[in-house]
Amino acid sequence: MAKRKKLKLGAIIHGVGGNIGAWRHPDALTDASVNIDYYKQQALKAEEGKFDLVFIADGLYITEQSIPHFLNRFEPITILSALGAVTKNIGLVGTLSTSYSDPFTVARQFASIDQISGGRAGWNVVTSPLEGSAKNFSKKDHPTHPQRYKIAEEHLEVVRGLWDSWEDDAFVRNKETGVFFDPSKLHRLNHVGEHFQVEGPLNIQRSKQGQPVVFQAGSSESGKNLAAKSADAVFTGHETLEEAKQFYADVKFRAAAYGRSADEIAILPGIGPIVGRTQEEAEAKYEQIASLVTIDKALDYLGRFFEHHDFSQYPLDEPFPELGDLGSNSFRSGTDKIKRVAKEQNLTLRQVALRSATPRTPFIGTPEHIANLIQQWFEEEAADGFIFASSAPNSLDEFVELVVPILQERGIYREEYESDTLRGNLELPVPANRYTKVEVKS
Repeated sequence: MAKRKKLKLGAIIHGVGGNIGAWRHPDALTDASVNIDYYKQQALKAEEGKFDLVFIADGLYITEQSIPHFLNRFEPITILSALGAVTKNIGLVGTLSTSYSDPFTVARQFASIDQISGGRAGWNVVTSPLEGSAKNFSKKDHPTHPQRYKIAEEHLEVVRGLWDSWEDDAFVRNKETGVFFDPSKLHRLNHVGEHFQVEGPLNIQRSKQGQPVVFQAGSSESGKNLAAKSADAVFTGHETLEEAKQFYADVKFRAAAYGRSADEIAILPGIGPIVGRTQEEAEAKYEQIASLVTIDKALDYLGRFFEHHDFSQYPLDEPFPELGDLGSNSFRSGTDKIKRVAKEQNLTLRQVALRSATPRTPFIGTPEHIANLIQQWFEEEAADGFIFASSAPNSLDEFVELVVPILQERGIYREEYESDTLRGNLELPVPANRYTKVEVKS
């Protein structure tokens, strides 16, 4: 590989929190998930810290057992549009399902955000793991895991084709001649595939970054293959350095097998640092967060990964129950790991539930400790950067104020933005329009 690029950072804005009890924190805004001022504050704080992007996750099915943030939150496209109007450099990435959305609509929505923001949009491609999602979209059955990824691959192919509908100089806009556009630079996709039939063209031009940046968040075999073939960046999650290094090497190797450079795809694990001015202070913060989650709520949280399975029917302090294939058609990589680790370590249901709901990561400690870990993971090729998730209401502020300066002093993280586009800051090339004629020099 060539010289390593600078460390990349994103911030996931999770409203009242990805933790099932985070909304109970004394400093939490209980309406944060639908509070536009909160989202603006988080996005501007991340931009102050020179983060590459903010990230809005999403889901399409809830039950009474869902975590509070999932019950009542902004739809990604809408909130990204609002954030685009109050920020200048930071990227705007949102989740949108390939299983329950039409490619033309997706292409148009993200192309619009790309224009509104001046080239800062990114699409997190997901296949929607929860079977209940089908019930909200007039579908009889939820596609199987392999089907979802076949749909996703074709869906992404169509969207990218639509994004190239107009060559970059197609719009002449000459008032004197009356020529608004050059018809020879407008292209219909005319896609006819197994899952989609889309003529095109898309009714919006490309932005100055060419196309929105494509993220992918699945870590199953199918997910890694899709990422290696088509994604610009991967949002993943790992508990240990060794796990992260294995995933990093695996995806980069698969990308090379598809004829891509390792630098063409950024691997960004999610982390939830808890910063304390001392180790004891950081530990106390973690314990406070963990104390907000009851075992009943932890069981509910665990159940979501297994199609909202009711874990309350099992004894808490006996070995984790045998679940067969349950979970294989939803969060496959995650549920496979939960079952495997529970068996290998002979964990009880109580232990598994609490570990899932209140994970203890290595990124708990002083600013120096957290900076050291980030640098180690980056330099040992376990990550090209990280997606920061707030563990407590003030976590992002503390990270920007206490950890970011250390990373900057060490020369591995930017002090100023290099670009005003997401691709520019991620050091990704602007993709050429597939229809643009390339002159061959003799």
